[in-house]
Amino acid sequence: MLTSIAEKWRTEFPVTENYVYMNHAGVAPLSKRVRDAMIDFVHDATDNGAVNVESWVETAERCRNVAAQLINADTSEIAFMKNTTQGILIAANGIDWREGDNVVTTAVEFPANVYPWWSLKQRYGVDTRMVPENHGKIDLDDIVASIDNRTRVVTLSHVEFASGFRNDIKTIGEICRERDIWFVVDAIQSLGVIEVDAKSCHIDILAADGHKWLLAPEGAAIFYCTKDKLDQLINTNIGWASVVNPREFLDYDLTLKPDATRFEEGSYNSVGLYGLNAALNLLLEVGISTIESHVLELTSKLITGLEERGYYVTTPKDDSERAGIVIFESKRHSPSEIVDLLQENNIITAERGRGVRISPHFYNAELEIERLLEVLPDQ
Repeated sequence: MLTSIAEKWRTEFPVTENYVYMNHAGVAPLSKRVRDAMIDFVHDATDNGAVNVESWVETAERCRNVAAQLINADTSEIAFMKNTTQGILIAANGIDWREGDNVVTTAVEFPANVYPWWSLKQRYGVDTRMVPENHGKIDLDDIVASIDNRTRVVTLSHVEFASGFRNDIKTIGEICRERDIWFVVDAIQSLGVIEVDAKSCHIDILAADGHKWLLAPEGAAIFYCTKDKLDQLINTNIGWASVVNPREFLDYDLTLKPDATRFEEGSYNSVGLYGLNAALNLLLEVGISTIESHVLELTSKLITGLEERGYYVTTPKDDSERAGIVIFESKRHSPSEIVDLLQENNIITAERGRGVRISPHFYNAELEIERLLEVLPDQ
């Protein structure tokens, strides 16, 4: 299985001709079809200017439909952002805060899911409670213990960037729904590699840029806001494209659009959406469940090999507690030494904290895991 899936799709990724690329948790390489879709747009805009602008809009709407399908959402609940941070900012700035409210998150979030919430302290007197990590995991009981009757938001990453731990967002979402707490999810390290169901997980707001596991270009991100909460979220970023008749330029009317597109304040990153659309269609063609199974098998083999070589793996071993990220530490070598050694052998990884982060995708092969393990220095 590991070999057949990778063989079927490897030719779609020219990066495989030069590297063993395992840094999809950082910035992913583009596929041929994503490249070609973006080139087609560039040629059109070069040769025709905005003559074919309606086709640009149609592509954006097709992308919206595919994005909704990917996370089991309604199309009306999807908006496009420039990055994950913009989506989280819309959430943080749009809630009707009261002094004494609090936000519950973890102490190991990527800063995009920390600073927007911290900034609420000075403006509104809102506290941020940081649940600590324990042996590479976030204990669900610790999250629950941090919640009280002034908790307005629980926000966390579906998969933590520096450990690879997969939070149980279904259970957390149920807790938030029962207590009428906003549930905000940074899905940049899960969307495209494992199943994400916004409805069954009771997610209120989700944000994910395209340049990691979605295999899309930077600057094209997915934002989801459940229609149940749409009118409760104050739009603090109103622009000309947020209103019901955006093309009536001199007929000013501040009536907001009835769906999530009210958060799209201006013109699209059209070339980015052409790429994102192609990338999402590729992922759905492969199948997210197929991708998840393949990547979990690859990372399981990686974890076993690392431990046999004497390395300490900080990422949880259970399939239900991880996704595509594996972090490991060496007793004898610094993370930068190992990352540099691997890159000298055309194996692309990343340094995160005290460890080395490996993050393969569906077109990576079992032989590439074996090659990485062969190159690693002895412990």
